[in-house]
Amino acid sequence: MPTLSINFDPVVIAHLLKASGDDTVHVTLSLSTGAQTSSSSPVTPHGPLAELMQADLIKAGTVLTFHQRRAKRSGRAVVTADGQLIVDGHASPFPSPSKAAEAVTGNVINGWTLWHVEGVGRTLDDLRRELDSRTSR
Repeated sequence: MPTLSINFDPVVIAHLLKASGDDTVHVTLSLSTGAQTSSSSPVTPHGPLAELMQADLIKAGTVLTFHQRRAKRSGRAVVTADGQLIVDGHASPFPSPSKAAEAVTGNVINGWTLWHVEGVGRTLDDLRRELDSRTSR
């Protein structure tokens, strides 16, 4: 019978220790052969969030939130290493901010202007405009 070994990066352990009983913690597992355990290749972000991640404006594990007072809706999502969004209450990740927002609101909506970086308050659109201004210089 094969042996399953799970190795957690110390950053993951620190995040788990800070989580409360109400937090959702997402863990991504990848398969490798025994020869690759010491040096696995990093995940490359792709999709709409890739440029923001490559510019270090957001990172894997970044929490995004929104609150619509009038509609009495709120949402929370976590950015994955490959640039997708895991939305609380949904099993599968979403490839774009707008698809993730639509999953929460039930409406077609611009996720770039809806999602805010938790603790920072800036929208993904704000970050995208910052990146555009950096690259246009």
